[in-house]
Amino acid sequence: MISSSQTFGHANFADAQLGDKRRTERLVATANLMARRPGGSLPQKLNNPKDLKAFYRLVNRKEVTHDAILQSHRKVTFEKIDRCQSPVLILHDATEMDFTSHSSVAANLGQIGNGHQRGYIAQNSLAVDSRTRCVLGLANQVLHHRVSVSTDETRSQKRERESRESMLWIKGTTPLGTDRKWIDVCDQGADTFEFLEHEVNSGRRFVIRAAYDRRVVIGHDAPTVLQSSKLKTYSRTLAPVGTWTLSVTHQVTKKSPKRNKGKKKKVTRIAREATMGVSFAAVQLMSPQKKCARHGNTPLKVWVVRVWEIDPPEGQEPLEWFLLTNEVVGSFAAAYRVVGWYELRWIVEEYHKGMKTGCQIESPQFTTEERLQPTIALLSIVTLTLLAMRDASRRSDAKIRRASEIISREYLSVLSAWRQGKINSDWTIHEFYYALARLGGHQNRKGDHPPGWQTIWKGWNDLQAMVTGVEAMTKLKKCG
Repeated sequence: MISSSQTFGHANFADAQLGDKRRTERLVATANLMARRPGGSLPQKLNNPKDLKAFYRLVNRKEVTHDAILQSHRKVTFEKIDRCQSPVLILHDATEMDFTSHSSVAANLGQIGNGHQRGYIAQNSLAVDSRTRCVLGLANQVLHHRVSVSTDETRSQKRERESRESMLWIKGTTPLGTDRKWIDVCDQGADTFEFLEHEVNSGRRFVIRAAYDRRVVIGHDAPTVLQSSKLKTYSRTLAPVGTWTLSVTHQVTKKSPKRNKGKKKKVTRIAREATMGVSFAAVQLMSPQKKCARHGNTPLKVWVVRVWEIDPPEGQEPLEWFLLTNEVVGSFAAAYRVVGWYELRWIVEEYHKGMKTGCQIESPQFTTEERLQPTIALLSIVTLTLLAMRDASRRSDAKIRRASEIISREYLSVLSAWRQGKINSDWTIHEFYYALARLGGHQNRKGDHPPGWQTIWKGWNDLQAMVTGVEAMTKLKKCG
């Protein structure tokens, strides 16, 4: 899925510092093989036994670490950010990686889920062009072990403990730049005074969805000795400065007829057009009276942007967000821009689905973390090839740009032959993407939503199997 002018492996890992040039070359070759066949287990990704054994030898080296692999790609990502003409969003979010079934390594990992599973909490920071919505790369990844904490841990002990999960937000931003071109975008989990203070002092811009109804003072110039208000309570008193229409869906549960008693209720999703309002205000966030983290007492000057659904349908909970930002917000256009940045946070959630569903990042069977962690780093980067295909399909030039620029010709040939009964090398990216969706079960009707991640993956897995079959038949013909 990479242009022939430069391979995926060379673009991302040519400068990897692994202590030996031959190891770097093996990493490049392995990344190319995985990018070509990202789905399935490691033996399916590397279906030649020699390639699989070579990869096992590679990750068995002490020089080949999670950070060594990530650092090479991160350098490439930062170079893309420097060249980008638009502000760049760094979408931060965590996902759990479950290795409970891998008994040889699970005992050494931390608790996840309800406490009975074992694995990592992976804090990912994904760089996205705010104008084109294209993914530029993985700016950082932190693999976290959840530790067991004594029930009698004091507040001061918790405050000083480096393994606090709330520290992941700070650790995730550690290697980032200090330019206002960078914009950190985070969900409610990042709403801690410690992290907000860190962001205010970072030199970057940020948009963080508020979780708490914090104490605030209205205005940036007001003395903090005044009677404080509450963030959400105050924001709800502000009149909208503008409105727009947003397409949303909501779930409707239909009751089963009496004759079908005991059967599951049918849940359907209904689309509707929601009228959204937005308001904003300058506020100062007051420091919590009880400190559970390391931060000062100085109030933080930010803007709050409230987004809410006006007159939602009866019985439906209205949409509502409270966004905290250090972007100067003095107009509807500025507030709407901040909302737009936050709305792109869903891209990192798609990325996590790609890691797990597409690249099956939880499938590798290793007996040590030292081998597992660099594999996670590599597969996390390989996942980006899938987002790159999705991004290309949504660009304005998708219907005129040749698919062969980013798709391997063998995949293009097989899919076009399946769809049209003949090989078509002139397919556009749009035609390839929607044929892939059709292979996955999407009907491509005018009223259908764009194909989702699951549908694309069904198609991609089937296409991989078809390409493998063609390769096998080609070898048979060569053998006589």
